[in-house]
Amino acid sequence: MKYRKKGIKKEHHIIEGGEKVLQELVKHGLVDSIIPARITTTPKGMPGNIRLKYQYDTEAGAKLLLKKGSTVQEVFVVTNKREELKEFLKKYK
Repeated sequence: MKYRKKGIKKEHHIIEGGEKVLQELVKHGLVDSIIPARITTTPKGMPGNIRLKYQYDTEAGAKLLLKKGSTVQEVFVVTNKREELKEFLKKYK
């Protein structure tokens, strides 16, 4: 089922602990919409802390990578505040 909850489209699962980080983007007014995408992991799943990295600009905003250990999730955001978003994300590397 497709629906939005506080700016995050809930069509796909989100890495454990990642929703809280994504909600911070909405809370700070840095993004208008968040679309979580595919999740990939290596067979040797390793624990780790949540990290959010700016990957590149898109036509409507940006592509981010949400990481936890060896698990990576693509996250697309709609925003016109790319530079502010990049600065904010420096603390999640």
